[in-house]
Amino acid sequence: MGSAADDDAEHAEARPGASPDGLAPLRDVIRRYDLAAKKSLGQNFILDLNLTRRIARAGGSITGRTVVEVGPGPGGLTRALLLEGAARVVAVERDSRCLPALAEISARYPGQLEVHDGDALEADWRGLIGGHTGKAVIAANLPYNAATTLLVGWLETEPWPPWWDRMVLMFQKEVAERIVAQPGGKDYGRLSVISQWRASAHIALTLKPEAFTPPPKVSSAVVVFTPREVPQPACSVTALGRVTAAAFGQRRKMLRASLRTLVANPEELLDAAGIAPDLRAERLSVRDFARLALVYERSIAGR
Repeated sequence: MGSAADDDAEHAEARPGASPDGLAPLRDVIRRYDLAAKKSLGQNFILDLNLTRRIARAGGSITGRTVVEVGPGPGGLTRALLLEGAARVVAVERDSRCLPALAEISARYPGQLEVHDGDALEADWRGLIGGHTGKAVIAANLPYNAATTLLVGWLETEPWPPWWDRMVLMFQKEVAERIVAQPGGKDYGRLSVISQWRASAHIALTLKPEAFTPPPKVSSAVVVFTPREVPQPACSVTALGRVTAAAFGQRRKMLRASLRTLVANPEELLDAAGIAPDLRAERLSVRDFARLALVYERSIAGR
């Protein structure tokens, strides 16, 4: 059963020209500012405010929270975040064409929306959210061409625990499946290991191409991440990155061969970690990789 807020949104959308936040329907905003999605920026817009509100709620309540958004575009998810009670939205947008549309939202919610014109890949996230109390939520329909890079950056942030305590992120469905993949399958790889070592992650909902304008060629999925306070085993994220890069870089080879790009004697390293040298990378659990990374880290520290 939907909430009263959902019912209000549905009734408001049913009235021509009406939106529950009092702003113009997103389709009209896009037309007014000539905001055709740019493939070069990985843009695909969601026009259905009921759907963006579902995404905003996917990880739980955001009432009174600071929310970081990447690539808001004309503001579909931005409006949903504010409607769902975010106290403050800090948005980073590199497409300056979208700034006037976002300015309209800012005027509707005085003091609650901060828009930064720039590249999210170069952002100083701690600096952007400032000294506000409590950790931020990251919520974004990520640009497809930067999604994985942004995710890994947030997962590898130091010090840990991070400055965020929840991420609600949209990816191409195949990327989402790699994030939550379990050992033994073709989708399991470096992204699975770093995601699951530092956070618990699950797919909250999937979206067909028709949910977007323009429709992409693939389905999409929203993944919710909750950071693990102390990832176990407690290796360094740098060591884990090196070990997984070597192991999955030649994933069809046994570990005693693939890890030769990392150390001269892989079998000694594997034996110390209690891992059989004839296994392939896809057979190791996340804990196995972290244990292997910890042994590797200690071995190079002792040189």
